[in-house]
Amino acid sequence: MLNWSGHGAIVTGGASGLGAATAEKLASSGLRVAIFDLNSEAGRNQAEKIGGHFFQVDVSDPSSVAAGISEAQNACGPARVVVNCAGLAPAAKTVSRGTAHDPAVFETTVRVNLLGTFNVASQAAAQMVSCNPLDPDGARGVIINTASVAAFDGQVGQVAYAASKGGVVGMTLPMARDLADKGVRVCAIAPGLFLTPLLQSLPEEVQASLGAQVPFPSRLGDPTEFAEMVSHISQNPMLNGEVIRLDGAIRMAPR
Repeated sequence: MLNWSGHGAIVTGGASGLGAATAEKLASSGLRVAIFDLNSEAGRNQAEKIGGHFFQVDVSDPSSVAAGISEAQNACGPARVVVNCAGLAPAAKTVSRGTAHDPAVFETTVRVNLLGTFNVASQAAAQMVSCNPLDPDGARGVIINTASVAAFDGQVGQVAYAASKGGVVGMTLPMARDLADKGVRVCAIAPGLFLTPLLQSLPEEVQASLGAQVPFPSRLGDPTEFAEMVSHISQNPMLNGEVIRLDGAIRMAPR
């Protein structure tokens, strides 16, 4: 198993939810964590909590990503573990009350969820390949992207979200193949229903109803369980090019 302790890590969307839990887990494993997020107050608070660093980065803007990666390298060293958790989840149908889906909402969702993931992954990979290998296999780093079960079981009103996450799924294997000879692995996690800030804002009875839809365990996932999967992927050198559903066996109904 690989040990990344003492090396740099980047977690996008690390100010809250799955990203915050991931940043905390990586920091507790000895990595020097840089949090990328737009929410500066929450990002700084989380960075202070875990002994990391915060950088305000718009993942949909390649220039902002480049600046963030450079700043993170100065603060934490080159990132050897990169986790993309930043994302949007708007709800809108293809046609609603006779009106077509707002193309700007669709575009923004794709820009943040898909292009944002690509921007960070590709630029971080360029940094990783310049680093020295850390084991006899030539491992230089690992990139873990966040997809969603919506990529496979998109529900009513999730056309933009499902399309963006489907793109994350689609680029996982070719990106892993692109980087294989350079010692950089790429995987994705497709979480199901997790207790993120979005779901936490719902009434408790609604949360319980959603959790009951999960075959086993019949509850909402805890962000720490997502973080544990990130940790395992980062350490297991044979996990590469794979999209892992982390969903308690749920298959989403149309609604």
